[in-house]
Amino acid sequence: MARLSQDSSKRHFHWTKKIGTEDDEAPTFKLTSSNTSEEEKRENVRTHVAMSTPRRKLPAVAVSRLRSVLTAFGRNRTGQTHALGPRVVGTLFGNRRGHVHFAFQRDPNSPPAFLVELATPISGLVREMASGLVRIALECDKQKEEEKKTVRLLEEPVWRTYCNGKKCGFATRRECSAKEWKVLKAVEPISMGAGVLPGAGAEDSAGDGELMYMRAKFERIIGSRDSEAFYMMNPDSNGAPELSIYLLRV
Repeated sequence: MARLSQDSSKRHFHWTKKIGTEDDEAPTFKLTSSNTSEEEKRENVRTHVAMSTPRRKLPAVAVSRLRSVLTAFGRNRTGQTHALGPRVVGTLFGNRRGHVHFAFQRDPNSPPAFLVELATPISGLVREMASGLVRIALECDKQKEEEKKTVRLLEEPVWRTYCNGKKCGFATRRECSAKEWKVLKAVEPISMGAGVLPGAGAEDSAGDGELMYMRAKFERIIGSRDSEAFYMMNPDSNGAPELSIYLLRV
């Protein structure tokens, strides 16, 4: 009878041992009936092993590296202050006897995403604009296949310049210094218009201190990664933009 009872308990009780941690108090067991199917028994074993197996922890070094990568990614995503949308603010400015500077901003108080200095004197550009329609094309060269890098079109450093089909030297991309930023802050309240800003110091006597500017909103059209166009939005015109700027990588 004792042997029969022991055999019966072995059939009805499956004793298992937890997979080792030091604070295990006792073995665990699972009650199954004698008519339990083999598939259910295997499922019970898999469930028990999954619940009792301790989770592996990542090393502290791996966790710290992962956090640094996520932090840097978040900064890059949230810190894109120079990104331009389909509507931008364009400012053309320069001293009377100086060269033309052109800046595109996402909004009036953001840093310029694109700032170039043209070899064209601003007096010559004013004469061209008197004709009613000005088209400025900036061209740069594509890099060779073996030298190709992922450079955005607005980040190209040097451009060939054409104004209404005539070659006008080269344009150079510039970082916004304190001098250019001072001009942009001075015209920040102006949404559209042209005028002259007074200069300062001894330059005024020669007329170099006065700074001419024109400011307007532009519609930005992206043709491809190698071509973009900016059309001045003038509500007083008959639908045709008075100033168009094309960026081409050829």
